[in-house]
Amino acid sequence: MTAKSNIPATDSFTEIATVRIELTHSQPVIWREIEVPTSVTLKVLHEIIQIVMGWFDYHLWEFTIAKQRYGLPMDEDWGTEPRIDAVKVRLRDVLRPRKTNIDYLYDFGDSWEHRLTVTGVRQGEPGVSYPRYIRGEWNAPPEDCGGIPGFYHSLDAIADPEHPDHADACEWFDEYDPKEIETVGITLGLGRITNRRNAAAARLAKKKAAPSS
Repeated sequence: MTAKSNIPATDSFTEIATVRIELTHSQPVIWREIEVPTSVTLKVLHEIIQIVMGWFDYHLWEFTIAKQRYGLPMDEDWGTEPRIDAVKVRLRDVLRPRKTNIDYLYDFGDSWEHRLTVTGVRQGEPGVSYPRYIRGEWNAPPEDCGGIPGFYHSLDAIADPEHPDHADACEWFDEYDPKEIETVGITLGLGRITNRRNAAAARLAKKKAAPSS
């Protein structure tokens, strides 16, 4: 059931929520906390997750919310259950009272599973740009490293010069630092989404202000 917001529809563009993103099965937990407009589509939410986690959007993805799948239309759905087009659904459409849990899967091969917890639906602060990165811990794994098992196997190999895969893992991970979050890239990426939203808001305001013929 979709939650009904107490915020008037005219203010829905500036309504935000706090979203905590956790990479499932990571230890210690790789996580991010962000503030996101509830008016974004699930497709844009996907883009935001990619930015704050440091993924490169190379692979297929999907959301699962209350057993319903959302993503991009695919031929024959790759043998999975039919999914609703993520471009046509906004975050506010799937929110429940108080807290909403969302599962997000990125890369159907490596299977990077994320759990999103959405809370604190409220009006955004005047003059603040959203989406906004708040905090997080630990760098997300490099793409195509074999999922969670491959990731930790590689870290073990890098840490042990005697490991048979040490050289290959060092070459593949290059200068990867598991503790470093690339906040400059996050700021720039979220800024591009903010600029798109501001441009859309300006077009909407101009359309409303135009005299009817």
